[in-house]
Amino acid sequence: MAMVCLTDFEEYAKRHLSKATWDYYAAGADECCTRDDNLLAYKRIRLRPRILRDVSVSDIRTTVLGTEISFPVGIAPTAFHCLAWHEGELATARATEAMNTCYITSTYSTCSVEEICAAAPNGYRWFQLYVYRDRKISEQIVHRVEALGYKALVLTVDVPYTGKRRDDIRNQFKLPPHLKVKNFDGTFQDSTGPEEYGIPAHTLDPSISWKDVHWLQSLTHLPIIIKGILTKEDAELAVEHGVQGIIVSNHGGRQLDGGPATIDCLSEIVDTVQGRIEVYMDGGIRTGSDVLKALALGAKCVFIGRPAIWGLAYKGEEGVREVLQILSDEFRLSMALSGCRNVAEINRNLIQFSKL
Repeated sequence: MAMVCLTDFEEYAKRHLSKATWDYYAAGADECCTRDDNLLAYKRIRLRPRILRDVSVSDIRTTVLGTEISFPVGIAPTAFHCLAWHEGELATARATEAMNTCYITSTYSTCSVEEICAAAPNGYRWFQLYVYRDRKISEQIVHRVEALGYKALVLTVDVPYTGKRRDDIRNQFKLPPHLKVKNFDGTFQDSTGPEEYGIPAHTLDPSISWKDVHWLQSLTHLPIIIKGILTKEDAELAVEHGVQGIIVSNHGGRQLDGGPATIDCLSEIVDTVQGRIEVYMDGGIRTGSDVLKALALGAKCVFIGRPAIWGLAYKGEEGVREVLQILSDEFRLSMALSGCRNVAEINRNLIQFSKL
């Protein structure tokens, strides 16, 4: 069967992954309203194409933190890639290296940061970080990734506690015995209590606050990007605290249900930041025109989470590459059909909000 669009990969993954694994990846919090609205919000946005603009040559390259990538779509941090494909994050890393874009490696990887770097030595990577009650755990991983050549830290700030994902509770989701959170190999070996997503429960620190951004800055020279901002107030605070970027994100609708779709938050955050730092977003990107809409509303780059997993489930490295290639081709086409020759020509004049 020809894989023509991202939905084809989604349907394949749903058919071929175990129910518990599919449910884990697909899960949203509570009633999944926010998860679903991440997608529906794009349907409410219409494009205003310009014509007769000579789009015979197009350039879809952009930069993130000064580094050129082949097109403005990267891989968002998602956990446990080995559940979808035996090579897991190694396949994801090779695919993003081949496509010359950015891969944000999750703390909750089933391959270690060292193994990922060895698999794709020339890949452009950021590392997604949580703050733990035991700050030494966070500190050690920061030093490891900095030494390995990761180019930025992505601090996830929307998980003081884990959202209520009903299917995971019903399925009593656990990592299978042959898999583990490789970055923490040996870290929690004395723990005997309950486990949550591969590490002991209650390990994340709910007391995390803005002062921890300064603490992180004191540990590293790497740029810090905050992932999980949805309001202009927090965007302003992020700028004031000297971070280098924001990822507008609601954790794929897996944390607070009833919050806004990320694309609906983008304009107010971009207007507040006013170019002082870069603004990226994730959540609900399924087509090239979704990418175009996000860029028109001011995102520098977007990141995909679940579609990368579907690509892995289909055919490992090759599947992730195909997902990225389809988005790249669709973005190039949507851009040209809208009258844009390069990403610099994409702006808010392209956007019309639907009356529905």
